[in-house]
Amino acid sequence: MPKHKTNKGAAKRLRVTATGKVKHKKAFLRHILTSKTAKNKRQLRKGGMLDASDVKEARRLLPYMF
Repeated sequence: MPKHKTNKGAAKRLRVTATGKVKHKKAFLRHILTSKTAKNKRQLRKGGMLDASDVKEARRLLPYMF
């Protein structure tokens, strides 16, 4: 039985919490920041949790993190 390969792109972007939820960093905070409000940029600094409908795909990409 061969080993499963971890998707390295997903491994760099996703982390699994102790309760099994998947957290990620929010997008849209890299450039063109002058057109974004301070409130928007402040909220983007906080991480986000992956939606429940996407967790199944994350489990497939990261077989050894769960």
